[in-house]
Amino acid sequence: MKVFVTGATGYIGFNVASALRRAGHDVWGLVRNEAKARSLTQQEIYPVIGNMQSPESYRAVAESCSVLIHVAADYQSDLPALDRKTIEVLLDTGRKGPQPKTVIYTSGVWVYGNTGTHMADETASPAPATMVKWRPDHEQMVLRATHVKGLVIRPGCVYGKQGGLTATWFAAAHKDKSLRAIGDGSNHWAMVHVDDLAAAYVRAAECGMAGEVFNITDRSRSTVGAMVQAVARATGYTDKIQFIPVTEAAKTMGGFAECLALDQHVDARKAVRLLDWQPAHGGFVDGAEIYFASWKAYLDA
Repeated sequence: MKVFVTGATGYIGFNVASALRRAGHDVWGLVRNEAKARSLTQQEIYPVIGNMQSPESYRAVAESCSVLIHVAADYQSDLPALDRKTIEVLLDTGRKGPQPKTVIYTSGVWVYGNTGTHMADETASPAPATMVKWRPDHEQMVLRATHVKGLVIRPGCVYGKQGGLTATWFAAAHKDKSLRAIGDGSNHWAMVHVDDLAAAYVRAAECGMAGEVFNITDRSRSTVGAMVQAVARATGYTDKIQFIPVTEAAKTMGGFAECLALDQHVDARKAVRLLDWQPAHGGFVDGAEIYFASWKAYLDA
């Protein structure tokens, strides 16, 4: 298949685009400049120089593809407005070239809000954290489109390789010598390794389904406290781990602090059943040492 990916040099987008290419697909990736394009070419991905603010920079390529995957998130812009604009453009390109196209939209498990001990599956009503309260509406734009096969991926908190939320802990412990977590550490994050997530996108791109939402998480249930302690062991951090109250963190982090303090248990068995997908990684805690080594290798490079 011919596949177009937004955010193809970002953390998730790069790994998704690379997995699609390894699966034998022809992949085009949206990238801002020639300097970043080289990393895509190295992975046999065709770079498309442009950006989401200028749809004409990528529209023709998107029209020629049969699968369109929106992964990019530009946090330097008005994210909700730009995200909506990009969805509109991708849905519009579905009227030209190969049809019906599959359009895959990247959301996230934060749309469930706090689930506590209750395990939320895709039938649960969204109760999004304030920072992502606009996400469910954008999901529906894709799911309700009648001229494309619309799918939504809700990844858990992604870890592994060069980035993810856990990378901020590695940086804090290794570089800043000040390891902090938001909340008291008793909450749980729904997690997924970036390679497992990328594999799910490949399965979704190939599935031929429409109108479906898929949670993509592993089976781990470690607390945030256990994860930051694993970071401390992996990095050799021996100072005190600071747990910052959400109200205090929100003064500088805004709504992001609320998201980091969510307590979630998210069910990904639908992806197992319908996409024949399985997470190969058991969780962050047991592999923290190699995840730190990998992150550091990317940093040093």
